[in-house]
Amino acid sequence: MFLRRILSGGFGGMVMARVKETTGIVGLDVVPNAREVLISLYSRTLKEIQTIPKDEGYRKAVESFTRHRLQVCQEEEDWEKIEKRIGCGQVEELIEEAEDELKLISKMIEWDPWGVPDDYECEVIEDDAPIPKHVPQHKPVELPEEFYKTLEAVTSKLSFKDETSPQLKE
Repeated sequence: MFLRRILSGGFGGMVMARVKETTGIVGLDVVPNAREVLISLYSRTLKEIQTIPKDEGYRKAVESFTRHRLQVCQEEEDWEKIEKRIGCGQVEELIEEAEDELKLISKMIEWDPWGVPDDYECEVIEDDAPIPKHVPQHKPVELPEEFYKTLEAVTSKLSFKDETSPQLKE
């Protein structure tokens, strides 16, 4: 009875946050201090991304969404509110994403894709070998005759309107 009153806010509105029992995803355990873990991971991400040149799109994208997520985690105390505001899954999934992003940042630094000289020419290899049957191929389908009639009618109306439209004097 006493515990029920505390959880329901029966004593002056004192309400405890809901405790997450499971993620519902096999192999993904609940992280009881997910908010603190996310704040730490997002802070590390923002620190490590600084080694990538400022004008690179990858850095701009990572900084943008990481700052947003960090701000949400700092503003919200409850894991449910964090999940709802970020809208990209459960906090445990966000933790995995943040850890993966940190790994990717170190790989991007190692690979240095922005270090390719402007005059670098990539060798194109053309091979006339037949494409295996299991590889899907895009084969354009013949468009129906109605498509061409409609296209012709629309383009002729547009050109007719252009010819009869009043001209502005300069």
